Amino acid sequence: MVNGAATFRALHHHRAPDDPLVLPGPWDAASARVFAEAGFPALATPSAGVAAALGHEDGHTPADEMFAAVARITRAVDVPVSADVEGGYGLAPKELVERLLEAGAVGCNLEDSADGVLKDPHAHAEWLAEVRAAAGDRIFLNARVDTFVRGVTDPERAIERAALYVAAGADCVYPIGAPAAVLPLLRAGIQGPVNVLALPGRGPSPAELGGLGATRITFGPGLQQRAARALREIADGLLPK
Repeated sequence: MVNGAATFRALHHHRAPDDPLVLPGPWDAASARVFAEAGFPALATPSAGVAAALGHEDGHTPADEMFAAVARITRAVDVPVSADVEGGYGLAPKELVERLLEAGAVGCNLEDSADGVLKDPHAHAEWLAEVRAAAGDRIFLNARVDTFVRGVTDPERAIERAALYVAAGADCVYPIGAPAAVLPLLRAGIQGPVNVLALPGRGPSPAELGGLGATRITFGPGLQQRAARALREIADGLLPK
């Protein structure tokens, strides 16, 4: 997509508090088309949702399969697509950026934990800076902050890591799993856009999360899981009784 990263980046700025950027997470080309046709201006793939669609456990999708899945999604729609590429699959920053661009992605999520353990934030920030240098302005970099999902409940630890990642060139930070009650504190302590995870059918609505400090809303594998539950109900109804 021509100027896709610039278009995607612009969507994150000058938003009203009750109007966060809502990014559904397609897991294949068909779901991507549904979301694009519904009118969403951009999409963000969930690695766990894509893994499920490919028949893998979360965190066990081979890099080639993940990038191929992202490419099928980007080819299917005319809106910008950001890709969750987990921890980068051990790729050097230059190769990671090249693979993202080849797949047609305009942005990416990158995690700051591996095998359930938080990475050293300073070393991770240095790596993010290398990714930024390799990407220039061609990739929107969403740096995930995994403290809450790794049992570190003090919001100040998330804010400290976020500051390092923003200084390294991250366009947005993603304190995944942050409780709604701490979002105003995170918003006050973090410079730039903040990504918040919403749980479909549970918890605050996207507009409510925006009012609490979210710049953008993603859903992780929640939409894929909800679709799978609906399909199971349909399948059950097809069985002879």
